[in-house]
Amino acid sequence: MPATLLQDGLVVFSKRACPTCVMIEAEMQRAAREARNFQVVSQDDPRFPSSVEAIIDDRELDLSWLNNIEFMPTLIRFEGGREVERVVGWDRDGWQRLTGIADLGARHPVFKPG
Repeated sequence: MPATLLQDGLVVFSKRACPTCVMIEAEMQRAAREARNFQVVSQDDPRFPSSVEAIIDDRELDLSWLNNIEFMPTLIRFEGGREVERVVGWDRDGWQRLTGIADLGARHPVFKPG
């Protein structure tokens, strides 16, 4: 049985083998510190990103399948257990909007697919 995702908050699906995910590791770490209710679901390494405590091991891809995850990273906002918004890949404006961190990823390109 898969682990439980946050009912209210942000969940990012990620994996170490994804170059875009590696590029934004610091942004995921920052969001974990500053955004309210932030969780990472890792498809290949439950220690990635480093220094983030709320990581779910999804090497069996159960949660990824249940949430129709096709590309990494995918950031989803849940409210009351329902998905209300999704950002696929690194989209600076989308990540800033969902996390509420106005300068998140300022050093990265505006968009980079996963």
